[in-house]
Amino acid sequence: MRRICYAGTIVSLVALIALCLAWELWLAPLRPGGSWLALKALPLLLPLRGVLKRNVYTLQWSSMLILLYLAEGTVRGMSDPAATSALLGWIESALSFAFYLCAILYVRPFKQAARARARATLPRD
Repeated sequence: MRRICYAGTIVSLVALIALCLAWELWLAPLRPGGSWLALKALPLLLPLRGVLKRNVYTLQWSSMLILLYLAEGTVRGMSDPAATSALLGWIESALSFAFYLCAILYVRPFKQAARARARATLPRD
């Protein structure tokens, strides 16, 4: 299960980076020739190295970062009048949710083990 979750985090993060760049530069740019909104992919590059190294702390904070992309995709999916942009918004939401779910499921056993160690080291009265 952990292998699947780890693979899911990598695939969804890389796909989300590619989608953000393609969306704003070629698929549905606000201006011909691309848009500065392509820079929204930059924050997604920050956790990429830690995710590839299976860093639990990186997966924890990046799961909170990804919620911004989930919100943006949902808003654009529901409110964008262009069908292409609306579809891309829903794809962004799906990829963001997939990353969030996989990251949480991957980190969960580590958090449970940490809690168990903390309980074991507490002094008994």
